[in-house]
Amino acid sequence: MSELVHDFIFRSAQRSPAAEALVYGQRRLDYASLAALVRQVANALLGGGLERGERVAVYMEKNVENVAAMFGAAAAGGAFVPVNPLLKPEQVAYILADCNVRVLVTSADRLKLLAAALAHCRDLRTVIAVGGNGELPQLPGVEVLAWDAALSAASDGAPHRAIDGDMAAILYTSGSTGKPKGVVLSHRNLVAGAQSVASYLENTPADRLLAVLPLSFDYGLSQLTTAFHVGATAVLINHLLPRDVLNAVVAERITGLAAVPPLWIQLAPLNWPADCTLRYLTNSGGAMQRPTLDALRAALPNAKPFLMYGLTEAFRSTFLPPSELERRPDSMGKAIPNAEVMVLRPDGSECAPGEPGELVHRGALVSLGYWNDPAKTAERFKPVAPRHYGLPLTELAVWSGDTVRKDEEGFLYFISRNDEMIKTSGYRVSPTEVEEVVYARDAVAEAAALGVKHPALGQAIVVVAFPREGVALTASDLLAAVKPHLPAYMLPQKVVIAEAALPRNPNGKIDRKLLSQQYENVFAEGQQ
Repeated sequence: MSELVHDFIFRSAQRSPAAEALVYGQRRLDYASLAALVRQVANALLGGGLERGERVAVYMEKNVENVAAMFGAAAAGGAFVPVNPLLKPEQVAYILADCNVRVLVTSADRLKLLAAALAHCRDLRTVIAVGGNGELPQLPGVEVLAWDAALSAASDGAPHRAIDGDMAAILYTSGSTGKPKGVVLSHRNLVAGAQSVASYLENTPADRLLAVLPLSFDYGLSQLTTAFHVGATAVLINHLLPRDVLNAVVAERITGLAAVPPLWIQLAPLNWPADCTLRYLTNSGGAMQRPTLDALRAALPNAKPFLMYGLTEAFRSTFLPPSELERRPDSMGKAIPNAEVMVLRPDGSECAPGEPGELVHRGALVSLGYWNDPAKTAERFKPVAPRHYGLPLTELAVWSGDTVRKDEEGFLYFISRNDEMIKTSGYRVSPTEVEEVVYARDAVAEAAALGVKHPALGQAIVVVAFPREGVALTASDLLAAVKPHLPAYMLPQKVVIAEAALPRNPNGKIDRKLLSQQYENVFAEGQQ
């Protein structure tokens, strides 16, 4: 029988209703309580008129209501849109307008900051606000409800019919140009991803997974789906300091910890206890540096490190078994279960061992494409050579934009990206998104955002700007001007004010390649 993503919670509640499902601070929900809360949210959404496939955005820090809202939207037959809590109001409003969000679930404090920006979200009909003691803002044409009131008014309703191929979620990720794109995930994508990851991590109901990463990040959401699939416990944390993570691991007896390279760099030198309960560590969102890996293995000898590679368009693609770390520490590994990862030439033919080519992923985890963007979908989601011989079927695979090579034994190695995306702190950042904010400052005539190698972040953002004629502009002034309009991970680590117009390539465009070469060592020791 096919399974939908919210069924993970309901099935676990049937098997082990008293097992601990979700922890947030002092709040602890067993599977029976979590299942009841998810059904209550689903009924509230259905009672409010949510139609099949309509989008429910969730914009708040990790907490119980966040999780219940996402899975409740899926259980109602809608689709959830987790929005990164680091985003600024104008960026949140863009996402809500882009995918025609009907319901927004947020905190009362965040709603006050969002109120003006929500005027541009024409499809928004309902806001459900969590917490807050005062009056909630009134929005023209939008019903604003307190969380408790919305749930207390809910009555049992029949959810909309859904199958595993239907849309379950939309995750927003930066594209190589322009605004972020909504990656549409089906129930099948989320279910197959959780099953695949849980199989190679050997997750069981005894596991306790710490959800450190944003739930808007596929890697962060995976901590929930994997835990709920096997009936394990998910522990939510909104950490301020690396030591908060260590303290949570100890206090909650965590067995599985997922993080991105910049966080691992901060966690590796901490004083980890000799009897630490961690069974495994996972890394994605960029390559983990060998010194960091060595430090973690020394500090946590009983925790197996799993180095992984993924992209939002296909959730997770490869992993390197811990047993291969000594032999090939620089490898991305091989395809995860229930996926095929190929290295292809531009014409779709397979590369020979050692020959660079594009990583192409096929299988159950390939998403449905980009929300309301057939042109960009066609660029990344393309047919591959038929695998169903003798049947008149077509199949789409996702072309990653990453150049890799495969060795004689089938292990993959990353070479480079084919586009100008910046990979920093585990996030993909479009240089265009940063540049648009910079260009909105009247003092700037030309600007380029670059991804430059950084020892802790993987890449760091450097903005090179040339001021308008007759305008005095300093790096500190420009950074202060853009700071209110960009989330922390998009802020440039360095701003350079150019003394002359930026260089151009033969096509008349700003020569990013030349600029990147000029500033490639700006974060080298002694030059920061």
